[in-house]
Amino acid sequence: MAEPKKQTSPRKTGTRRSHLKLELARRVNAKSPVKVRTTKNETGKKKAA
Repeated sequence: MAEPKKQTSPRKTGTRRSHLKLELARRVNAKSPVKVRTTKNETGKKKAA
């Protein structure tokens, strides 16, 4: 049986979809009054000081 080709170069970290999504979400949050969920720690309630 023929084997599938191996990927020759590993996928770079910066090009993963989650990274792109995060980058866009942060850009939206900076400008828009409607906020987007980014990461658990970033989005969660601010802790009382």
